[in-house]
Amino acid sequence: MAEITIQVTDSEKTFLQYMAGFYGMSLSDLIKKYSMDQLEDKYDSQMTQVAYKKFLEDNQETTSMHEILDNF
Repeated sequence: MAEITIQVTDSEKTFLQYMAGFYGMSLSDLIKKYSMDQLEDKYDSQMTQVAYKKFLEDNQETTSMHEILDNF
């Protein structure tokens, strides 16, 4: 497994250790989980913006749920 080193202040380390204990996980797992979650959320947000921009550029139209239900 690869290893990454990050530098934090003493107070940040104390806080991170406290939060790891609070959530019942190792410090490494805490940092990995919350870093990955936030990065994935940011990626999803950016991809949504790209898709919406393309949607507008292609002059696509939406169909309301009412219209879909009427067709069935």
